[in-house]
Amino acid sequence: MAGSVGSVGGEAGEEEGEERQGWAQNVVVMRHGDRIDAAEPLWSAHADRPWDPPLTSTGKIRAWTTGKKLRSIGFPVHRVVVSPFLRCLQTAAEVITALCCVLDEDTHILSLETSSGALIDPTRVKVNIEYGLCEVLCMEAMRIIGPPKDGIWFPDVSELEALLPVGTLDHSVDGLYQQLPSWEEPLAAARERYQSVIEALADKFPQENLLLVTHGEAVGVSVSSYLNDAVVYEVEYCAYSHLLRQVCSEPSKTVAAGGFKLMTRSQSGLLFSFRNKSSP
Repeated sequence: MAGSVGSVGGEAGEEEGEERQGWAQNVVVMRHGDRIDAAEPLWSAHADRPWDPPLTSTGKIRAWTTGKKLRSIGFPVHRVVVSPFLRCLQTAAEVITALCCVLDEDTHILSLETSSGALIDPTRVKVNIEYGLCEVLCMEAMRIIGPPKDGIWFPDVSELEALLPVGTLDHSVDGLYQQLPSWEEPLAAARERYQSVIEALADKFPQENLLLVTHGEAVGVSVSSYLNDAVVYEVEYCAYSHLLRQVCSEPSKTVAAGGFKLMTRSQSGLLFSFRNKSSP
């Protein structure tokens, strides 16, 4: 399948009989679905955890619909890596269910309006929670005036994992970040973090296509970092970018990778333009 991870042939190595194997690696960077505090402005005033809003019912349906769309993106998704915020975990749960849904005919998924009752094969994807994909930890992004008084942003990790489809979690690997960044993280530092984490995850799993479920700023970075002079001005709920790079295995068993190329099209929910140029 075009664009999928797998051998695409080789070329003669330095020693006779050795080959340099190459493949394409795809990385999709996706924003979460509709958050409840945007739909209900008074929600935060009465919430126990105002910094961690869940999805609305519309947000869950949007995430499910996007997951169905990703089934036919042109390559298999091998691993889903998720921000620890509730809205991202709930988004990932819907998308993972769509990706793992078992049907007699793949087109039958189009008739399923929600994920309710969907049967899945959890071996189709591996899932990890990654703190490095978290929201920008500042007042403007978090919509709160300060961090939790007790310093505890999330429940125990086992409670976070329980929000994801049973059997999909991969406990054999550690996250890149073991804790969240410090409060009042500068936006420039967060953008550097997002680019670094995107590339580090791709390097950590070079033989897998990845779906990163994260926040709007990270999706914007995934465009502006790999497309010269691009300015992202809107990232819709469940919008996503698509990055592609070539990876190869050297005869010495080391893995080398080229730079990412942005493959995103306008129908993915991203709006961007170029400095001093018209929109693409």
